[in-house]
Amino acid sequence: MKKKPLPVLHGLTVESIGAEGKAIARYENRVVFIPMVIPGDVVDVRITKKRHSYWEGDMLRLVTSSPGRQTPVCEYFGVCGGCKWQMLPYPEQLKFKAKQVTDQLTRIGRLNLPEIPPIIGGDSSEFYRNKMEYTFSSRRWMLQEDMPTSGFPESTPGLGLHVRGLFDKVVDIKKCWLQPDPANEIRNEVRRFTMEHGFTYFDLRNQSGLMRNLTIRCTSTGEWMVIVSFHEDQPDNRKLLMDHLVEKFHFLNSLVYVINPKRNDTINDLEVFTWDGRDHIFEEMEGLKFKISPKSFFQTNTHQVHKLYRVVMDFAGLTGSEVVYDLYTGTGTIAQFVAAKASQVIGIEYIPEAIEDAKVNTSLNGLKNVKFFTGDIKDTLTADFMEIHGKPDVIILDPPRAGVHEDVITAIRSAAPKRIVYVSCNPATQARDLGLLADLYTIEAVQPVDMFPHTHHVENVVRMKINDLDIGCRLSVIGSGK
Repeated sequence: MKKKPLPVLHGLTVESIGAEGKAIARYENRVVFIPMVIPGDVVDVRITKKRHSYWEGDMLRLVTSSPGRQTPVCEYFGVCGGCKWQMLPYPEQLKFKAKQVTDQLTRIGRLNLPEIPPIIGGDSSEFYRNKMEYTFSSRRWMLQEDMPTSGFPESTPGLGLHVRGLFDKVVDIKKCWLQPDPANEIRNEVRRFTMEHGFTYFDLRNQSGLMRNLTIRCTSTGEWMVIVSFHEDQPDNRKLLMDHLVEKFHFLNSLVYVINPKRNDTINDLEVFTWDGRDHIFEEMEGLKFKISPKSFFQTNTHQVHKLYRVVMDFAGLTGSEVVYDLYTGTGTIAQFVAAKASQVIGIEYIPEAIEDAKVNTSLNGLKNVKFFTGDIKDTLTADFMEIHGKPDVIILDPPRAGVHEDVITAIRSAAPKRIVYVSCNPATQARDLGLLADLYTIEAVQPVDMFPHTHHVENVVRMKINDLDIGCRLSVIGSGK
């Protein structure tokens, strides 16, 4: 049966921006979600998905530009999957991010909120990332200007970022506005050298090709790491490329590689080999030193993370006598950041390599009151564990986007710390989790922080205080399992 053509709606006026950064228009009392447009735009929209309560679509034509629309700085805007808000002035981006936090905490969590102060914006909306991951593709996405005048284009390899909405397509990037120089020079030289020497690029469909991924990391102190991910083990070609990078970029502090024959790009379960320099780089913050290895998580906006951690410190309200548990601690940055004002800090993380870095960092920084443990938090945070290491006065949470496991929420309720500081990169899951604590805790403060300009993503910090009334009664009920 022949499919019906997708309908096109003409002249829709964009009204606002909702969850996940998609703009909102209306058609016959139905909400239509549209990416890559801003309030005030008038657009023709091709509908791609129909649901009972809403539709989704893509802009087919920009009929009239919003007075607030600005010209994106990046030539790949609209094709590349990053920086989807470059057409929206930065102050407007901040406004919609703050609205997203309020909407999701109140609508999903149905939470009572105090007055929320203005979102903390970034000092720069370009070149703010300290880590970028690029993908090699045997057939790059052809931009309009690259298309030949006749015939189908030949397969041309590329190195860059994924096309918006297409995990298997890569747009070849000459200049990215997210990471400071010489990141662009490094990526472009890797492309030039590998193509000149006929290295094959990864073919996702056939799972073949030598070159797979390129990751570039840097720190505010001027250190640089390059991680080359090869799909196939070709020693001669590997040596040719890695030796060239050593000779070309003398400033690299760490040049490492992995062999990844898997069907996914993650390297957490792979052995990392050091080709030149150290197997790590160092970041510094407020006199603290942090070792960052290839598998380590570290917030990708160094300047903003400093502001974020200052909020966490303020919300924790430490006086020097508290036992603090830092859950999802990563490489222990928050744990060490607050250690000077705590009696003891316990960090828990499920990635062993991150904990090893955390322990090294603790030693480097001479911190005697911080301990780290590896394990699944829902299995580690038990009554026996807290009996040994002390019940927490303050718990700091900084989970991944999926939020906190329900069993961890149960453990937190049993521990009943006086304060909880919840740091989240996803206000939706944060709202869900806070709702599970709302009967026992009151939200005292909320502070959004923008870590990712030109995207809809927003970091949010919430401080909760245990309710003073009937604490003993509540805890006895929790302890009894009723």
